[in-house]
Amino acid sequence: MTMGSDLEVHAVQLRRKMAEQLARDGSVADPRWLAAVEKVPRHRFVPGFYLSSGEPDEHGLTVWEPVTAELDQEKWLTATYSDATLITQFDDQEPDWSAPRIRHGGAPTSSSTLPSLVLRMWADADLQEGHTVLEVGTGSGYSTALACERLESADVTSIEVDPRRLTVAADALYDCGYTPTLAVADGLYGYWPEARFDRVVAACSFRSVPDALIAQTRPGGKILLTLSGWLYGYARVLLTVSEDGMAQGHLLPGTVSFMSVRAQAAPAFGNPAHWAAGLPEKRRPARYRPERISAISPEAFHLRFLVQCALPHAQMTTVGKVVHLIDVVNGSAASLAPRDGGWEVRESGPVRLWESVEEVVNAFDSAGRPGAEQFELRVFNAEQQLLVHPRMPNLELPGQ
Repeated sequence: MTMGSDLEVHAVQLRRKMAEQLARDGSVADPRWLAAVEKVPRHRFVPGFYLSSGEPDEHGLTVWEPVTAELDQEKWLTATYSDATLITQFDDQEPDWSAPRIRHGGAPTSSSTLPSLVLRMWADADLQEGHTVLEVGTGSGYSTALACERLESADVTSIEVDPRRLTVAADALYDCGYTPTLAVADGLYGYWPEARFDRVVAACSFRSVPDALIAQTRPGGKILLTLSGWLYGYARVLLTVSEDGMAQGHLLPGTVSFMSVRAQAAPAFGNPAHWAAGLPEKRRPARYRPERISAISPEAFHLRFLVQCALPHAQMTTVGKVVHLIDVVNGSAASLAPRDGGWEVRESGPVRLWESVEEVVNAFDSAGRPGAEQFELRVFNAEQQLLVHPRMPNLELPGQ
């Protein structure tokens, strides 16, 4: 156990070890960012968080155990200085860290992102001295502190939609001597009072690139954000804004996921059994197995994002061995069930959902399975097109 000043000494040692590990892993190459990791006390930004117990409860729900200094100081400090994401909030409800309780299930709505990803985001955005930066999604405030340490507090603006989260983050930032501009604001609309920015970096995901973020970026400035949707396909993109207001850039390689901006969260779709009851009895063999877009692999992760662009309102869930696709906007539905070593599909509604998935997968395979970096996103005059290999059709991102 460590107490008082001993805790701070131990935290310094753990920060140094974390920086060394990030350097060994190749997560961080810039010594200036490594120096920021060694300087910023992450434990000041996470007074409490939840970790998975590793075992589901009797209903199959994830059991989340609270971790605080009062409950187990060594566990709290060690986890804080690991390269891990720490869940700090569920279902938009701020926990009472003075008396935290074990949780069963729930949707994480705020976290302290793993340090390697935070640093990767700042590095990919090509953040340099003298740049003004807008961070969308303050969260715990740890990533904001790193940016303040690397730049100057006066050059950093960070916005957060949840006022309770921002209050906690602001207290920690100011206690540590960082004084960025902070505001309660929705990332969909950026922050006009401080615009224009040299860099915009989002720690949340969007269904499409918000017009406001482009308008608030200086010509030649860059926007780094994650695109996602209701199929939970993700892609990161680095856009450069031109004088005429066009923003364009390639998707970045790698698999990264961020929580959706709250206004764009997937809607509830009801009981899959109710949707399945309305499907016709007629079945056909599926051309592709659902694992093509649901497997835990980089290609499936990437392909799910492409499918999502073609079916922006579709959602997918699995009940038992049956995979359901549901579109709450137009009422279309499909289900896939295993049969004789293959899969059979039933579909109804104005859009044949699985048939559309098959068309995207077929085009993807025919184009040679192009990687994320072969896709270019262009945003201009409210149109957002994903351009790729000529044998694969362009995809439109959904409107805002």
